[in-house]
Amino acid sequence: MSAADQAAAERVEAVAARLAAGRLRRERMGALPPELRPVDEREAYAVQAALHRRLGAAGWGAVVGHKIGCTTAVMQAYLGIATPCAGGVFGPTVIEVASASAVTLPHARFARVGVECELAVRLGADLGGAGAPYDEASVAPAVAALMPAIEIVDDRWQDYRAVDTPTLIADDFFGAGCVLGPPRADWRGLDLPALAGTMRVNGEVVGRGRGADILGHPLAALAWLANAHAARGDTLRAGEIVSLGSLVATRWLACGDEASIEVESLGRAAIRFA
Repeated sequence: MSAADQAAAERVEAVAARLAAGRLRRERMGALPPELRPVDEREAYAVQAALHRRLGAAGWGAVVGHKIGCTTAVMQAYLGIATPCAGGVFGPTVIEVASASAVTLPHARFARVGVECELAVRLGADLGGAGAPYDEASVAPAVAALMPAIEIVDDRWQDYRAVDTPTLIADDFFGAGCVLGPPRADWRGLDLPALAGTMRVNGEVVGRGRGADILGHPLAALAWLANAHAARGDTLRAGEIVSLGSLVATRWLACGDEASIEVESLGRAAIRFA
């Protein structure tokens, strides 16, 4: 390894160590000092991978999937970020439900918890570099199931609007887990762009959207992720879950709040924070 490569690797590990310390302490962090901010998205995803290794070693378990943010106009406007960004999903943070009953989680587990209404997929085949570049048609055969999902997000920053995008990516782009509704394996007859999603908080509708809001077609988001991974020499693996992006703006929840989402033809999921 050259001296320059060694210095770059040490920098990635230093940034990952700083982010891991904040995650493990569940503290709301200030913006990183300039010398610890990832210089671009490529370095951000390298830091993210190092962060996953550190958190896994600290007992967080394995990364079993991915979340994609900023795939809809409503979320791009909400965060002021015009392009998709991705993060990892740790196995212990994935909750799969077979009924519409609300899952209950401790509100105190999070720095500032929020929820989003999403579509998610489970992969039945790898999406690797050999198949790139992908589009929505070429990723479809790899999708084993489609499901409604609540993404759980956590604002781990004192002021996220003051944090640069590469740093947000390095820290998994607010990702904190998900609740997956019942999977539908026979999804291929559905008109995915036309699927309507609704989110409620304490019974009140707080947002609506359609599948077409996700980059024009939900599977276009999966194609974006597969291409991004292929460009870095990585592969999306069979068995992984991918949450494709929120149909509505994030809602931040107080202790005692209950949120539910319903996606046409797929079903419902609900969560309560106590």
